[in-house]
Amino acid sequence: MYELLDHADSMNRLLARYGVRFGIYKNGTFKEQLFPYDAIPRVIMKDEFAYLEKGLIQRVDALNAFLRDVYGEKQIVKDGVIPEDFVFASSGYLPQCEGICPPKGIYSHISGIDLVKGKDGIWYILEDNLRIPSGASYPLIAREMSRRASPNTFRRNAVVDNRNYAELLSETMEHVNCGGIAVIMTPGRYNAAYFEHSYLAERTHSVLATCNELFVEDNVLYYKDYRSERQRVGVLYRRLSDEYLDPTTFLPESLIGVPNLMAAYRAGNVAIVNAPGNGVADDKGIYYFVPKMIRYYLDEEPILKNAPTYLPFYEEDRKYVLENLPKLVVKDVAEAGGYGVIFGRDLSEERLAEMRALIERESRRFIAQEVIDFMDLEIMDEGKIVERKADLRAFVLSGKETKVWASGLTRFTRDPKSFVVNSSQGEGFKDTWVLSR
Repeated sequence: MYELLDHADSMNRLLARYGVRFGIYKNGTFKEQLFPYDAIPRVIMKDEFAYLEKGLIQRVDALNAFLRDVYGEKQIVKDGVIPEDFVFASSGYLPQCEGICPPKGIYSHISGIDLVKGKDGIWYILEDNLRIPSGASYPLIAREMSRRASPNTFRRNAVVDNRNYAELLSETMEHVNCGGIAVIMTPGRYNAAYFEHSYLAERTHSVLATCNELFVEDNVLYYKDYRSERQRVGVLYRRLSDEYLDPTTFLPESLIGVPNLMAAYRAGNVAIVNAPGNGVADDKGIYYFVPKMIRYYLDEEPILKNAPTYLPFYEEDRKYVLENLPKLVVKDVAEAGGYGVIFGRDLSEERLAEMRALIERESRRFIAQEVIDFMDLEIMDEGKIVERKADLRAFVLSGKETKVWASGLTRFTRDPKSFVVNSSQGEGFKDTWVLSR
């Protein structure tokens, strides 16, 4: 696999030519930059992937069951498995979605599950991304460029072909299609993941559209093309946040949504991928309860482990967190993209005191976790092979069946001291090889 290093520069030039970029908002300014690619792949053995696959399917099936329940009968709340106040206080819970069952009962069609492998050899789930998880396009196009640059590498190594992602995505969308064309809805080129929107539209033969090309009439969603001819939309893979989807239902000031989209969705005339309201299931606080969901809905023991997590919401956990803050990592449940992550070991005594007071005051706002010493992977940095922290975003697609894509987005930090790995923090990525034997 190291022979790809000989082609690293040419591959990064090709990726730049194809516009493989990631946009970052920082200090109120949008900055678009290349998403640095490292040619040394992450390698996952066949048996190890089979274990991950089984655990990821189990987890996503339980999360989908939770979403059906929480917007329906709420039996898990009635049975006291998850506190009522805890669920409905989540910023991701949308009362506007109450009573809406999406086509085929699927809420999270594309789930991005972030994992790390500890130095103890155990895989830990860090978080579940069920709203608009991004990143599948990057290993897809990186593999494509790698095959062009060094075809012999893939002839000599038993690597599972990852080019079926577009097929899996198309099958998932078609399974819930309510009768019409498939559309990928983008906020536009200034969105952080615009490259992915356009790339996936091309690969799945879907229409790429902005809000200006979509409209609702008589509770039916239509696409209007450049000839002003309209076509009915049966499935909408939306790539914008819930609050901007429909100004008549959510934020009235949204300029990138489609008025009355939720009326068409509620009427069952269009499938929205992923479903609005999924944020209640990927809330960092709700993460704590996913193992309980698996036992409750599936009557199974969880295969994959959560990172050891404490909820200051509970008095016993709050006491532990306040006493052990210097050795824990604290996460703000409302933040994403690597923001709102605080390592207690980095805080002064004064800041520790302030953080303890804040946790006491706003216990629902935070979770705390033990710091996992997860594995470093080799990367090439300034002409030398060095080791850096890396995570894995696995993609799970839920259609007729729940399937795990035999690839994934491996992200790494370029800072030798950092434990935070996130593309919105300006880090790099590499391909993920799953071996077939």
